[in-house]
Amino acid sequence: MTTMAHETAAPAAPVVRSAGIRRSELAAFLRSRRERIAPEQVGLPHGTRRRTPGLRREEVAQLSAVGVTWYTWLEQARDIQVSVQVLDALARTLLLDASERAHLFQLAAAVDPTPAASCTGVTPALQEMLHALEPIPACIQNSRYDILAYNRTYARLMCDLDAIPPEDRNCIVLVYTNPDWRRSVVHLEETRRLMAAKLRAAMAGHLAEPAWKMLVKRLTAESPEFCENWERYEVMGLPNTRTKQFLNQHVGLLTMDHTDLWLNPGSGARMVAYVPSDEESRERLEKLYGLALSANS
Repeated sequence: MTTMAHETAAPAAPVVRSAGIRRSELAAFLRSRRERIAPEQVGLPHGTRRRTPGLRREEVAQLSAVGVTWYTWLEQARDIQVSVQVLDALARTLLLDASERAHLFQLAAAVDPTPAASCTGVTPALQEMLHALEPIPACIQNSRYDILAYNRTYARLMCDLDAIPPEDRNCIVLVYTNPDWRRSVVHLEETRRLMAAKLRAAMAGHLAEPAWKMLVKRLTAESPEFCENWERYEVMGLPNTRTKQFLNQHVGLLTMDHTDLWLNPGSGARMVAYVPSDEESRERLEKLYGLALSANS
């Protein structure tokens, strides 16, 4: 019996060594990313008594809303648990690009919950449908309002969506925090309130999921207007069709009918399309499509 127990426990050693190596790599990666960022890049004064390049540990901790001691332990490769929320905050603080973000989560042995990690369900056929709808703006969203895919007209409808990092392509984040997106929405305050109510209704089935909690935490931290609307505890479902107006910076006012095309039986992923409500809006969409083609050529 003793021999069998010994034989069963033996394979655990390589697993322990592997975890230790991964923690060391994570620590080195965090240090390297921290040291390459100038304080001015994250809104901090440079100062005159800075002995090390880049940010200090306490600055990373403060910007990421984590304890200084905890973050120090992370850079010392100590055996501590790291939540996906903290990893997301560190990725934003350290200005990681998509490849670096994926590397961070892989080193931490965690699954990145943001749509930037993987856009499962967006098949080549759906991509082709999005392009075939042009000049009608269309995109694919999930129930959390992450924009998973879009066509060229949609990319220029409310802002330059191609310039937005994939992890920030979320309609609620954009309507509350992106200046260009906000300026394009004609009935902004009403839209914000309705979207907060729809998010709360949709979140009822996802209360324990990290990605949903991360979204609300981020919006609460970045937008007082979201906090105010969120605390109303209003809920609202998603009507299939409604008229919306956008003030596009390139072509002017657009009046369009918003339609949701559900991609599965539940209220999950959907294709969102904006069909022009009048001839003037149709002509302006044609012009916007032409501008989008020119920008991509």
